[in-house]
Amino acid sequence: MKRFSVFLLTIFVVLCSCKSQKEHEITNPANKPWDSILATAKGKTVVMNMYQGFKKGNNYMNEYVIPTLQKEYGITLKIVSGQGKEIVNNVMAEKESGSAKGQIDLCWINGETFYQLMQIEGLYGPYAEKLPNAKYIDFTDPIIKYDFQTEVKGYETPWSKSSFIVITDTARVKKIPVTMQDFESYWKQNPGKFTLAQDFMGLTLLKSWLVEIAGGIKELEGPLDEAKYKKYSMQLWDFVNRNKKYFWKNGETFPASNVTISQMFGTGEVNFTFAFGNSDIDEKVEEGLYPKSAKGFILQAGSTYNTNYIGIPFNSANKEAAMVVCNFLISPEAQIKKSDLKMWGAGLVLDYSKLGANDEQKFNDLPKLIYGLPEVEIKQKSIKETEPKYMIRVDEDFRKYVIDAK
Repeated sequence: MKRFSVFLLTIFVVLCSCKSQKEHEITNPANKPWDSILATAKGKTVVMNMYQGFKKGNNYMNEYVIPTLQKEYGITLKIVSGQGKEIVNNVMAEKESGSAKGQIDLCWINGETFYQLMQIEGLYGPYAEKLPNAKYIDFTDPIIKYDFQTEVKGYETPWSKSSFIVITDTARVKKIPVTMQDFESYWKQNPGKFTLAQDFMGLTLLKSWLVEIAGGIKELEGPLDEAKYKKYSMQLWDFVNRNKKYFWKNGETFPASNVTISQMFGTGEVNFTFAFGNSDIDEKVEEGLYPKSAKGFILQAGSTYNTNYIGIPFNSANKEAAMVVCNFLISPEAQIKKSDLKMWGAGLVLDYSKLGANDEQKFNDLPKLIYGLPEVEIKQKSIKETEPKYMIRVDEDFRKYVIDAK
């Protein structure tokens, strides 16, 4: 009799579980017909967290995306500043407080931010591959399928691809340093003309040096290896610490943002700055912020090549409207506009072979880079991102062993 009761209880639990799953599938916004999603989205306000350090990126959103969404879908898109840790902390706070309706509906993320949000189940999904315009994206492309070696699994929408480059002024720097040894020699001969930021740009530079110390990206593939990280990172911090006296302000302080470094580069205060995206030089030269002698180059370790994405927080109160915004952002129209140097100059995330003839022609007719590196050179020297924990550890240890070190 006892065994029979246990059997009945097991059947009951399984049936309840199946019912719960079925109810979730029915109520899950991503499973609704697209017409129903569009109808629900109309009249809604979507709040989006976005890094606002790119002038052209801001213009693209304010002058094109926001008015188009309002006109075509009746959606009001509101952009608020926010990135990285700030996004994770806000989502975590709302999760801990049990907030069913979050303040944010979309966030521009990748890497360690995506990893941390997934760890706390802070993102809604899967939904990305169900969007109508997902047909233009190759989700089997490793650069899209994996965000810093973490599988995306439909929890974020690919928005654009970009590569890490270093920028210098050939009128001021005659012999461009590529290796760590090259930089060390340059710093000693030209003190005060170099610094790095505490943001993702500076951390990517540090990771690039970590890759060089390790002998290549293959040594750091897969989950973070504590023994390897300790071995190579100690060499990295020794390299930075023994040379920071040659940095801007004797290495006693580091700018919070690479935006500041780019401004200092433009005025000649420092001789190097950094960018994710090959169009940055053309953009700044056109605006008169960089000299025409500005030139991009790739470090010895290679050019970190990744994708950035749009995520929907787990408690977004406007998931349908958020999905409509995501779908619009990956439409051929919006992506081609975003790739235009006059608008943003971001890397196309769509699979070129999936575009129609008309869209192909529009993309091919876009203005070409004048000062940026040839795309073929970047791809030949591109390397994939390390696992997210490397970024988290480098961030923590940069502060521990360099910034706060006595």
